[in-house]
Amino acid sequence: MKSFLFRFWKWIAVGTIFVIALFGWTRYNSAKQTASLIGTAKVARMDFVKAISSSGKTADDTSVDLKFQTSGKLAWVGVKEGDAVRKGQVIASLDQREVQKTLQKDLNTYMTQRWTFDQTHQDNQGQIVTDALKRILDKSQFALDNTVLDVELQNLAIEFSNLTSPIDGIVTHIDTPVAGVNITPAAAVFTVADPKSLVFTANVDETDVGSLSLGQPATITLDAFPEATFSGKVSYISYSSELSSGGATVFPVKVLFDAPANLRIGLNGDISIIVDRQTDVLTIPTSAIREDTSATYVYRKTKTGYQKTAVTLGARNDTDAVVTSGLSNGDSVVIKGFSSIPK
Repeated sequence: MKSFLFRFWKWIAVGTIFVIALFGWTRYNSAKQTASLIGTAKVARMDFVKAISSSGKTADDTSVDLKFQTSGKLAWVGVKEGDAVRKGQVIASLDQREVQKTLQKDLNTYMTQRWTFDQTHQDNQGQIVTDALKRILDKSQFALDNTVLDVELQNLAIEFSNLTSPIDGIVTHIDTPVAGVNITPAAAVFTVADPKSLVFTANVDETDVGSLSLGQPATITLDAFPEATFSGKVSYISYSSELSSGGATVFPVKVLFDAPANLRIGLNGDISIIVDRQTDVLTIPTSAIREDTSATYVYRKTKTGYQKTAVTLGARNDTDAVVTSGLSNGDSVVIKGFSSIPK
């Protein structure tokens, strides 16, 4: 009987130990599986940078379209596309034979009127100036003044028959590059662009435009130079919005190159504008952030599990957020597997 009871209690003890071990193994395995589903990241101090990115292309910020004021025969073209020109340089001209002859005719008329004017004053010298005489002298003066104006107008006509560049730049377009043809002002456009004014133009989404300000630094990459990067600064932010090809509301932005040498108009590329930079600040991955109607919080890992912790955040970018309160350097926060956190 004693032997039976001993064996009975022995099996009970073995069974109990087995159940306890099985329960412990199950809990351990469950906790291990849960831990494998939950991913964490360290709260760390780092330099934080927030940038706005967009695609666009290079463009000239200063360019002029030059046109003749009158129609006529294009007599001379002194440049071709790609040529460099100086401010004040004549680049094309119309046939001036007619205006030159008209100018000579007006000069002859002026001399004739000048002699008539002198003779009138000489003939009436010493006479009593009556109203009638005064009118004669005034008419003579007006006639002389009109001939002077005619000469000045013809000088302007000669000046207008020359097309002059008002800026230093590069000739980027010529409608009519061959002399000897009759042209109208609208059909003979010469375009000159200032290469020093080269900018990168892009459209920024309305949700980001509030972060932009003039002078912010930017980095530009161009498809034509995949191994190079170019620096610049925001020089223009449009006051009015536009609609993108996809229907989004965007604002045109220009970035002036710091050194635009050897670049051309119309190069496609991408831009990154730095809108915020902070040194040695506490940050967490944005994937750790949870929000509800009452608070912003994270799940902080503790020795016994995961604790829901309210946090106050500052600036954010695509990957990180600045923490102003609620966490300490070295804390671990959950970044994935939130549904596996024990409730």
